[in-house]
Amino acid sequence: MSDALTVKNSDQHMSVFMNIAIIPARGGSKRIPRKNVREFCGQPLIAYSILAAKNCGLFDHVIVSTDDEQIRDIANHYGAETPFVRPPELANDHATTVPVINHAVKWVQENMGKVDHACCIYATAPFIQVNALREAYKLQTSRNVGGYVFSATTMPFPIQRTFKVKEDGFVEMFEPHNYNTRSQDLEEAYQDAGQFYWGSAETYNSEKIFFSTDSMAYMLPRHMVQDIDTLEDWRRAELMYEALKKNGDIA
Repeated sequence: MSDALTVKNSDQHMSVFMNIAIIPARGGSKRIPRKNVREFCGQPLIAYSILAAKNCGLFDHVIVSTDDEQIRDIANHYGAETPFVRPPELANDHATTVPVINHAVKWVQENMGKVDHACCIYATAPFIQVNALREAYKLQTSRNVGGYVFSATTMPFPIQRTFKVKEDGFVEMFEPHNYNTRSQDLEEAYQDAGQFYWGSAETYNSEKIFFSTDSMAYMLPRHMVQDIDTLEDWRRAELMYEALKKNGDIA
């Protein structure tokens, strides 16, 4: 059972506010077909996110938002709920995350009960850890964050010294004036780690962007973060996962 909050409403009845996890997982991934259910180090990729959500003890419901029957069946097998089918307009290549989570939160509020906090957990986050979910939730609630608390990590190279490759093949710096600036003299930059996003139901219902000025970053070490967008990413992630597991850094 979660840390769901219990309050009395105006009718003096007990009303329970739930914490829910929402895992968005559509069936139409292009760069790695069937990515969400492809086997990763012995089990479907989405299973890691479901099991972390279930094992952290914070959620009354772990819900997978999907349009795909196979994803639904695998999600149910690992203990997640799939109480609705994601609408087609939220399952195409142009759908973004916040409206998908907003739809799920509203559906739960209309059909299952009141929601206190919701956590979007990506289906492509095999390095996600129970303690990170717990500590980020504590940060969200103890600081009364008006936006989100989301996973983040440091950039591996100063963004002020990056360059682009033009159509003719030649390069051009984004900030030429920083060419001779020492790395240690440049401001640290951070990036989305792509694992989880805690927010109140009200925050998701308002469709506020993740990187709003009233959001906070929960920092992860770079070796616990890996985007999986290409087959090269996939192989690298598998090697990293196996090394981390051998070293005892992940369960």
